[in-house]
Amino acid sequence: MSATHTLHLVYLGLGSNLGDREKNLQEAIRLIGERVGTVERQSSIVETEPWGFESSHAFLNAVVSCLTEKSPREVLELTQQIERDLGRTQKSTGVYHDRPIDIDILLYDDFVVDEPDLKIPHPLMFERDFVMRPLRELRQQRHRITN
Repeated sequence: MSATHTLHLVYLGLGSNLGDREKNLQEAIRLIGERVGTVERQSSIVETEPWGFESSHAFLNAVVSCLTEKSPREVLELTQQIERDLGRTQKSTGVYHDRPIDIDILLYDDFVVDEPDLKIPHPLMFERDFVMRPLRELRQQRHRITN
């Protein structure tokens, strides 16, 4: 008897403002595909000013949709490990820094998670145009394909 595996749709926000930003995004997407699940779609990349802190380094941002069997907690742990593997050394709640890569869980199916270190939907995404524009782009693509 084989176990059935449920695939979940997760949207991840990506940002990079240190080093080769485009390469950092591409490598993060590759590692998400290897470790988290199948990367179904990737939004356009947008260049934006830092949000929540001062820096002379602009960000490249994108959103990917991914099909995964992992739980929200597993996705968090895997994406945080990818951040560390790509050189991110600082991650503190509420204090923003320049970083080679940032990966945020934006949505996970229609789940709501409210834990100290994991909040889904991402609580600040609606304030961030650099998240909402690429997220809308992917969700509209998905809507056109499924209808």
